[in-house]
Amino acid sequence: MASVTDLAEKSDVQVKLEALFAERLVIIDGAMGTMIQLRKLDEATFRGARFADWNGHLKGNNELLNLTQPHIIEDIHYAYLDAGADIIETNTFNAQAISLADYEMQDLSFELAYAGAQCARKAVDRFLADHPESGPRFIAGTLGPTTKTASISTDVNDSAARGASYDDLVAAYHEQARAMVEGGVDILLVETIFDTLNAKAAFFAIEKLFDEIG
Repeated sequence: MASVTDLAEKSDVQVKLEALFAERLVIIDGAMGTMIQLRKLDEATFRGARFADWNGHLKGNNELLNLTQPHIIEDIHYAYLDAGADIIETNTFNAQAISLADYEMQDLSFELAYAGAQCARKAVDRFLADHPESGPRFIAGTLGPTTKTASISTDVNDSAARGASYDDLVAAYHEQARAMVEGGVDILLVETIFDTLNAKAAFFAIEKLFDEIG
């Protein structure tokens, strides 16, 4: 299974990144969640018009803002770019079916992940148009830990009980990664995963995607 670094011809993004790494320290942005919290958004803002009648609470579903309030996410990305970030992370930490099931929005996982990539892409394009002398900026598509664990039992009376299977995780991460690549990310970033089996599923899903899309 070939990785990107094994390819005979490097992508334009890889060439630019390696040149930047050789030149200086490369800066990644800060947290998205705390920046959203500073906005003190209410339930109605999270819902927007499209999800006004959705069952259950949606406040706190940060990835939903990629669809209902994309200008807010784009502005946060822009602020990080303006502060000097070379790489910005998409607002997709929980934009996969397993986490979104908590809001009964698992069927929207691809759309939310794609929209997250698009918000970041629009911010980068706007920033580079405003500051053409600034040099390249990159987008890292974020894959988080999910709300389930594949290694730890969820039942003290059943050591085999799990919140999610390995296959479930691979499927969820694969869909998320594909959506973000199609949405325009430059990098895929597996982050903050507390369960090594979840991380293995994420990397396997990414390699599977790479094989499929070349």
